[in-house]
Amino acid sequence: MAELNSALTERQRQIAAAARALLDDRGPEALTMRNVAEALGIKAPSLYKHVPDKTALETLVVADAFAELADALETAAAQGLPELARAYRDYAVTHPHLYRLMNYRPLRRDLLPDGLEAASARPLAAVVGGDPDLARALWAFAHGMVSLEIDGRFPEDADLTAAWRAGLAAFAESPSH
Repeated sequence: MAELNSALTERQRQIAAAARALLDDRGPEALTMRNVAEALGIKAPSLYKHVPDKTALETLVVADAFAELADALETAAAQGLPELARAYRDYAVTHPHLYRLMNYRPLRRDLLPDGLEAASARPLAAVVGGDPDLARALWAFAHGMVSLEIDGRFPEDADLTAAWRAGLAAFAESPSH
C-alpha cells in the first residue's frame, strides 16, 4: 500500500504520524488540530495549509491505518484463516484508539484513496475462498470479538482464545469455504 504515502506531501506524512502518535498515546480526545500542530512545533493556522479540517486529519490517520492493516492481513492470509484472525486481533488490541477511529463510525469512503477499502478486504475474502458474503461475515465476527475485547465487555474469566477458535472453526467448516 505504498501508493497511499506517495500521494501525500512530506508535511502530510509528518502530520499523519504526529496525529497517530497522539491518538495512540493519549486517546481520541488528544486528536485535535491544535495538539497536532503543537506536536509538530508549528502554529495551528500553519497546519490548515496542509490539512483543511479535523475530518481530513482523521482521514489521513484512518487511511494510513487501513493500508497498514491491509499489509498485515495480506501477509497473514498467506498462512491461513487462524493467522489472519490473529493478525486482525493483534492489530486491534495493540491500537485500540486507532481501531475505534477506523471502525466505530461511518466510513468516509469518499475521502479514502481509491482501492484502499478493497485492498483491506481482499485478504478476508482470500481466506474464505473468495466468497464476499462469507468474507463480510468473517469481518463482522472478528470486529465484534475485538470490539468487545478492547471495550472490556467480556467477563474476566472468559477464554477469548477458545471463543476465537470456535468462531473460526465455524468459518472453516462453512460449505462455501
